[in-house]
Amino acid sequence: LRRSTKRTNNSEKKAKRRPAKAASAAMLRQMRWLTDREGRWELDVESPATMEGTARPVPGDPLPLGLSRGPRVTRTKQLDFFHRFMASPLVPSFSASRAGLSLHHAHLLHLAHNWSFTILEQLHVQKLVTVVKEKLSNRQEGVPWSNDLKRHLHDVISLGAGTELLITPDTALLLELYNINKGDRGKAIIHHKLPQQNLTLAASWPGLFVDKQGVYWDVPLSLSADLASVGSSSGLSYHLLLQQNSGEPKCFGGDETNDVPLALLPGLCAKAAISIKRSIDAWRKKEDKLKMVQPYDAFLSDPHVSFTGIVGAVASGSLGDCSKRISVPDETRKSNAFRVFHERNKFAACADLFASVTFTAQHGNFQRLFLDLTRVSARLDISSGSLFLRGASRLAQDFFFSRRPDLETFCDVCPDVIVSLQQQFSQ
Repeated sequence: LRRSTKRTNNSEKKAKRRPAKAASAAMLRQMRWLTDREGRWELDVESPATMEGTARPVPGDPLPLGLSRGPRVTRTKQLDFFHRFMASPLVPSFSASRAGLSLHHAHLLHLAHNWSFTILEQLHVQKLVTVVKEKLSNRQEGVPWSNDLKRHLHDVISLGAGTELLITPDTALLLELYNINKGDRGKAIIHHKLPQQNLTLAASWPGLFVDKQGVYWDVPLSLSADLASVGSSSGLSYHLLLQQNSGEPKCFGGDETNDVPLALLPGLCAKAAISIKRSIDAWRKKEDKLKMVQPYDAFLSDPHVSFTGIVGAVASGSLGDCSKRISVPDETRKSNAFRVFHERNKFAACADLFASVTFTAQHGNFQRLFLDLTRVSARLDISSGSLFLRGASRLAQDFFFSRRPDLETFCDVCPDVIVSLQQQFSQ
């Protein structure tokens, strides 16, 4: 009886800790996004600008500061997780460039075992405060509140709806509409799992993009087809993308002072990348873990020191107005790759090599409530292999002929350095 009682108590404690651990794992999942595709692909990013909660970087632009790679979990499931397991009926978000502080809530209804329906609600707190202040001042003048209450509710509250249907065990359909009261945003996504591959078909109206300056852009219609290999963390991998943009891009929010990114102009773009990845563990410790305690993240549970190397090639082709990006002088100076541009036919193509080396060191098993994870990562990126080879050959010639190399040659050889530090302070 004593043994069975102890086992029951342990199982209850373990069940109580699961929601908190899952929440911590969700919040810390962005640590692993630092190495997902090594930052060379236009993956979705988390963004508080819209109800959708995600945006896509402008092709070729790095992520602006303050934005991280978005999770693969939909916004609806994120909100439902906070409501169920973290006692958060209202989930806040803040956008300095948009509506300021907002509160989100989601109602998830399971219509069948493979079909769910969601209602999204967003309350703009800053707009609400402004309306209340305006009404209080008008009240003193004798103006009734009911005159334009409906109009203010239309501005303060945004509604959205979505449905997810599991057509087959390997195929899922997601349809979401945002700002239904205004009727201006929506997207449809089809996910299909293939053997060692993932296929994603997406349509957004409009498509939300963010450039390196942190400015958001709306493309009236954006269609994409994405095929990516999945499997082991080491070895050969590839990624194929076909994207079609239609309509004239507009700055999200109405600010037209910025120049439109040429990569977002109407046209068809195809991109393919292939790489070989190799990871080596210089040291890894799997012992001395707490018994009967699950780590907050299984991928961050082993102290280790490791090195990762990637070598690959990427090629892209553009047809339409978006091909003008290849002819920009700033773009041509970034690499010495193979380039073809026909202004008359609105066609452009380019290809180049890339490489990176990553060093990662971790201390702690990420099981305890405090100070059980310290992680340091440093990555050296060579975004243009052709530019690196050209600079290396010039340096070799300058050294052989005893000439003084110029600063531009050194810049061509020097890789980009990205350093990150993660430290757990509390649960």
